[in-house]
Amino acid sequence: MADQDKYRLPYDIQPPDTIQTDVLNIMEYNYRESRDIDVTIRHPEFTSVCPMTGLPDMGTITIVYVPDKSIVELKSLKYYLLQYRNVGIFYENIVNRILDDLAGALEPKQMTITGEFTARGGITAKVEAVYRQER
Repeated sequence: MADQDKYRLPYDIQPPDTIQTDVLNIMEYNYRESRDIDVTIRHPEFTSVCPMTGLPDMGTITIVYVPDKSIVELKSLKYYLLQYRNVGIFYENIVNRILDDLAGALEPKQMTITGEFTARGGITAKVEAVYRQER
C-alpha cells in the first residue's frame, strides 16, 4: 500500500457545483397582498466537509426571510441542504451559496442566512449573509 493510500478518506469529497437547486419546491405565498411575514427556518444538523482537511464540518443553518410572491416547501429545502453533506466547501462560501440559491429561487423581499459552526480546535465560527430586494 502506498503512503498516500494509507491516509485516503473513506469517501469522495464532492465539489460545490454538484449542489442542485432543482430539488427546491417553490410555492405561491397566498397572503402576499395581506401582510408581510418573517419565516425562520433552522437546520441544526447541517454537515459539509472541510475542503482542506476532508474532516466533517457541522453546524446550524438559520434562514430568515420575508417572502414576496413565493415560499419554499420545507421537505424540499431539507433535501437541498442534505446535498452539502459530502461537499468540500468553506463556511463563508456555504452561507453565500445558500443565499444565492434561495434568493434566486424565491426572490424574497429580504433574506438572511446564518451559519453557526461547531468548534474545531477551540474556534467557533458564525457567518451571516444578507439579501435585500431592490425596489
